[in-house]
Amino acid sequence: MEARQGAPDGASPEAIEFIRFCYRRRPYGWPDLYDEMCHVASRRLFRGWGLGELAEQGIGFSLFETPRLAALVETVVIQERARSAAAAKADEPAPRLRREALAAS
Repeated sequence: MEARQGAPDGASPEAIEFIRFCYRRRPYGWPDLYDEMCHVASRRLFRGWGLGELAEQGIGFSLFETPRLAALVETVVIQERARSAAAAKADEPAPRLRREALAAS
């Protein structure tokens, strides 16, 4: 289990996990991720939650809630991309030393 990062704008940890879940399914930014989030919510693919359950967690899809949701998505996407970059860097093989460098030491 991975550590949860701080929830921006007072968002619930479940709201952040929902956005992460959607991002990992389709690693897009806003507004394309909004479409994926609507798809996941309408089919109850995250914990069986639909629009009502997500609204209780602070995920709203109305026009008036879009700016806050876009800001949450941006924060989560930045975190996910940083996590992915760090994981990729950790998986890189160690650089090989040239024979000349080894002989000089």
